[in-house]
Amino acid sequence: MIDPKTFYRELDAALANISIQKSDKNFYISILEELRQKFGVTLRFDGSYIYELRGPQFMCINASTGNIKSKIKTHFASDSKFAQAVIKHGSYIFNQENTFKLDASICRNECTPAAIFIYSAESQWIFIFELIDGWVREEITLFLNSVRTALNYRLMADKVQSEFERASQIQKSLLPPRPPEIQGYNIAQRSLAAELVGGDFYEYFQFDENHLGFAIGDASGHGIPAALLVRDVVIGLRMSLSRDVRIMHTLKKLNQVIQRSTYSTNFISLFIGEMEEPGHLFYVNAGHPPPFLISRNQITMLEASGIALGFLPEIELHRYFVYMEPGAKLVLYTDGIIERINRDEEQFGLERLQQVVSEHIDQDVKTLLETIIKKVYDFGGQTSWEDDASLVIIHRTQ
Repeated sequence: MIDPKTFYRELDAALANISIQKSDKNFYISILEELRQKFGVTLRFDGSYIYELRGPQFMCINASTGNIKSKIKTHFASDSKFAQAVIKHGSYIFNQENTFKLDASICRNECTPAAIFIYSAESQWIFIFELIDGWVREEITLFLNSVRTALNYRLMADKVQSEFERASQIQKSLLPPRPPEIQGYNIAQRSLAAELVGGDFYEYFQFDENHLGFAIGDASGHGIPAALLVRDVVIGLRMSLSRDVRIMHTLKKLNQVIQRSTYSTNFISLFIGEMEEPGHLFYVNAGHPPPFLISRNQITMLEASGIALGFLPEIELHRYFVYMEPGAKLVLYTDGIIERINRDEEQFGLERLQQVVSEHIDQDVKTLLETIIKKVYDFGGQTSWEDDASLVIIHRTQ
């Protein structure tokens, strides 16, 4: 009997390593070899083997025979009594107490095979340990079940992470990689997600070389539900907006789509604008934090002209006009910028944002955007973003 405290401490460390070790093609081999080296002597097992399901057979893909050479079987049928016992119970010790006799020798005659079943959506594995004289059932059972649980959980976690990363890539593909080049304007953009996927977006609509449309939005919440809503809205905008189908009709249609959604979050704030002639900006603000136009002389707020999309089946929205003079900058943002808090629970706020822009008004848009992001990030103690944060700056150069 081994010392319980030492055993639990070492087993806990080995299980922790399973959760963090790089899951490359040698993952199982290195884990099994580590387990054999750490616990082989104390738990009394010598060889260890990995079998992978390939068609109707479990094939041996790795054999660590330890100190004594073994005539391990290279394969066994997936419907054999041996395989079915392991699959059914998750872990199994094959000794004289079993209710059936093995139809063929798996390990050496002087050894007792103990096995665990590991599975994912893509494949299945059986790990076998050769127990030699002196093993204790309680210790082996705890060891087998702990390792099996840790490995299966790791597979599940990797799968979930993979799906999140796939969702993140899909969402990133919805965001334009770079702003459009429009004569007379410079544009900078950035979106920072609080989680792997987020609920912010921005989009541009270039009807011709001198005609710019743009939008910024923020879905309620963040993570997967918000990302689902962003996907619907971005696709809806891309499909609906053209020179013939304009803002008001599109937004009312989108509102109906969001109302019918059952798997996404409930609403989204949205600012959408069209620059029809140099400096002539027509816009609709559906419950979004007000962008502002800033020049050397004044700041003009582009306040809400209706509620956010998704609250009500039918909504009233109004289209407003503002003139953007040469040299002015239009600052569009989501609430993750102005609502970031410091250690005193104080928000960064709209006033600070306007002050930063005013103090650095002569910077080009890319530099100004980076200045704002850094100021907001530092204000929050350089901690991770608690909410999705996006920023777009449009500068009319002439």
